Amino acid sequence: MSRDYSKFLTANDLRLGDVVYWAADQRWARDITDAVVFSDSATAEAALAAAFAQSDLVVGPYLVDAITTETGPAPAHFREGFRMRGPSNYPHGKQEQAQG
Repeated sequence: MSRDYSKFLTANDLRLGDVVYWAADQRWARDITDAVVFSDSATAEAALAAAFAQSDLVVGPYLVDAITTETGPAPAHFREGFRMRGPSNYPHGKQEQAQG
């Protein structure tokens, strides 16, 4: 039985530390709904190689298992959900904006 390949590319913005996602227009986006979901490993690995070449923009790029939801791509693992929402030790940044 074959398993569908579904991954997106994430990293951290080098200057601000924000979680960013590789978008279809080959830029880094802060909103996960802009993330392109790769359906094959060759395309995903090529994007990952391109991300590593952008060490002046991002740090720690890697591929994440994705699921598709009504609102767009989402991480398949809870760890990535934590990263998406920001630090969990106190509200600031994305968390503070969500409260307001």
